[in-house]
Amino acid sequence: MKIRLLPKNKSGENTIDTAVFKKFLLAYYPLLSVLIGFMLVSLSVGPYHNGDTAWEYDAVSGVTKYGLPYANSSYLIDQPPLGFYIQAGFLTAFGTSITNGTFLVTLFGLGSVILVYLIGRALYNQTTGFFAAALLAFNPWHIILSRTFLIDGVCLFFSLLSLFIGILAISRNSFKLILASGIVFAAAFNTKLYAIFILIPLLALFLYHGPRTLKRTIIWLAAFCLPALVASYLWYQAITGIGLLSIVKHADFVIHEPTSVVPSYFFVSNFLVSYGLGWFFIDAAILSLITCILLRSLFPKFIISDAICVAAIIFVVSVNIFLGTTLALKAPYLNAIKYDYQALPFFCFLAASLISKSTSLFKLSKIKPKLTKIIFFLVASAGFLIVAATLLYNMRYVNLFSDWNYLLFRVEPNVNFGYSLFNSSPIGTDTVMRGLQFFGFAIALSGLGWLSRHKISFLIKTFSMSLRKKCRVNS
Repeated sequence: MKIRLLPKNKSGENTIDTAVFKKFLLAYYPLLSVLIGFMLVSLSVGPYHNGDTAWEYDAVSGVTKYGLPYANSSYLIDQPPLGFYIQAGFLTAFGTSITNGTFLVTLFGLGSVILVYLIGRALYNQTTGFFAAALLAFNPWHIILSRTFLIDGVCLFFSLLSLFIGILAISRNSFKLILASGIVFAAAFNTKLYAIFILIPLLALFLYHGPRTLKRTIIWLAAFCLPALVASYLWYQAITGIGLLSIVKHADFVIHEPTSVVPSYFFVSNFLVSYGLGWFFIDAAILSLITCILLRSLFPKFIISDAICVAAIIFVVSVNIFLGTTLALKAPYLNAIKYDYQALPFFCFLAASLISKSTSLFKLSKIKPKLTKIIFFLVASAGFLIVAATLLYNMRYVNLFSDWNYLLFRVEPNVNFGYSLFNSSPIGTDTVMRGLQFFGFAIALSGLGWLSRHKISFLIKTFSMSLRKKCRVNS
């Protein structure tokens, strides 16, 4: 959007059309504030490191030295290669250090926030996109993995990009875009195998909105799948010669838990409640889903989107539980922080859509009978408060763990089993970095406040009118 300048005034200065400037702020400032806030807050914490980051950094060094991701100069790392080549190119251009590599991961984390906004806007509406982006941007889970030299953040970015292009392809009935979505999915799959989880929402959208003829369906599916198949064949067969079966012979699918550990079927929920999301976030997602189910006639456009989010979450979590408990594999059990990361954006969509649903309930409460009016008002109020509490709790928790030099993401209560990370530079008494962090929070909240100004005003007016009516009745 261009800022239109009016003719020069008497003093010879250009004046800006305030209406156009307001539209510009309304359209872009909230998202920009979240992105700027995310970068400031992310750079105030970490970087984080452990054995996995050292291993992956060694593989990137192998790419720069030998052209292949060799760790310890001899072991070809058992991960898809694209993430290591991207890092190698970046480090070659800007200097070889784990700090530079972590910064690149942070940029991919920023890209994921943008894509969550775009996908949320496409699946729901603009308001949901903004709040989903904010929930992801300041979720401690996302910030930590965006400040850790791991390929998980890169994989999430390509997965979300594939999903977004797929949504465009289906909405525009474009074969070229579905092919582009398949190419990006191939990039995600050749970064990390977790990308396969994004096929659930893509497949659901394709089956619901895609081409209706069998012939065209087969052609579209083939166009989407072919790039991933070709890329995998080239890497595992033509380049390395280790065979396509190496995909399923990954160490994560081989090493079992120690006999002293008894895996619980609740290990994923333990992680999500205690570290990944927190109760406010989970309550927001649940209330959003229940509201849509019970009042589905009021939210016909949200039902399919909510169903897609639930399907994606259930698939990711179920696979993780199956690998960690039924197969008793060590990595899926201890590394829930990585295995369930692809589900995080869909929790954000569910929770963020509660804002739009609550707004609709507030408006409907004006014209409904008394009992229905009270119920709608209470549910809507709870929706606004829970989403706000989720965002503020996330920020508080980010500020809290910024002081810690060691993090352990347990999968069982009061048992020291889980994924551990070390913070290279906790904030401590560094007032500059702490100030940078609070400034990032403030910028993000200002943007969300600007976006919500009409809703906040409507809420205050509604509450004031209800209070005045009650006072008149009592008098």
